[in-house]
Amino acid sequence: MFVLTEHTPNPDALKFVPHVKLTAGSSRWFEPDRFAAEESPLAARLFELDGVRRVFIAPDFVTVTRSAAGPGWPDLRYPVIAAIAEHLEAGRPVMTETAPAGPQDDEEDEIVSEILQVLGRHVRPGVARDGGDVLFESFDPDTGVVRVRMQGACGGCPSSRLTLKAGIEQILRRYVPEVTRVEEAVPAEPAEPPAARWKALAKAAGEGARRARTLFTHGGQEIRKEKA
Repeated sequence: MFVLTEHTPNPDALKFVPHVKLTAGSSRWFEPDRFAAEESPLAARLFELDGVRRVFIAPDFVTVTRSAAGPGWPDLRYPVIAAIAEHLEAGRPVMTETAPAGPQDDEEDEIVSEILQVLGRHVRPGVARDGGDVLFESFDPDTGVVRVRMQGACGGCPSSRLTLKAGIEQILRRYVPEVTRVEEAVPAEPAEPPAARWKALAKAAGEGARRARTLFTHGGQEIRKEKA
């Protein structure tokens, strides 16, 4: 399996391009301890490598973001390539496909449809070349504000703010007059996975029991001392 690597505007992110289709069109961003392994066996495999902080899977590429405190790309690049190649050669699934949520208000359908078409035609191809993606989040017809979610190498990239304002906002305002401003959506805090939650509860219960035993032991010693 041949896997190309490409640099991105984010120095901590590299784009890995295998010569196979990865998904049927879905794109998702994964972080360790914030997803179930069955949601993306490939992401789970990459998180086994020391220093991998985020994994973004798109239809044609994988963007891996390293931890600033972890190994540098000279040490991490080839293990990532090997992990991706071995996973794909074995025929293992990449990730669970999920259908994107569509607009809810019929009155906004036409404008939202135009926004999605502009993003798909004029924005997403260029962002994908840099190892990222831009996902539509919402449109407020009262203010004209569009909220988008930056993913992959664009998420947390120092130049993502410039891309958002100087690129995406200008393009959308040009093609969709109803758009007045583009903002980056603040990601919601993901729910803690069940396994991690039970592990934390078990740990807390164990620490509580140890504190109780210590308190009981110390109390017994103090009582004995008072009796003596």
